[in-house]
Amino acid sequence: MQHRLSPAMQACIDNCLACYQTCFSTAMNHCLEMGGAHVEREHFTLMMACTEICRVSAHFMLIGSSAHKAMCAQCAELCEACAADCERLGGMEECVAACRACAESCRSMAA
Repeated sequence: MQHRLSPAMQACIDNCLACYQTCFSTAMNHCLEMGGAHVEREHFTLMMACTEICRVSAHFMLIGSSAHKAMCAQCAELCEACAADCERLGGMEECVAACRACAESCRSMAA
């Protein structure tokens, strides 16, 4: 039997993957190029953690794991933290928007 995705779950998967792509690209291009605070351990580690939990959350939903709710709850928290830190540093509006959209989707998926 094939696992069917609800429209809300598919939207959450899409938001998670968009956040993964946007944050990873921002970290690897913008942050590395800017240097300074953008590559300080705490900020850069937060961005990498955000990208990874977004990827894993999407994966859990795609495979139909019942653990996706717990994963999405953690994803929402990390995405909010990443959005706040990227906003603090500035110049990463696309990453901030992707993180906030993902956090909102993941919060509703975790409920």
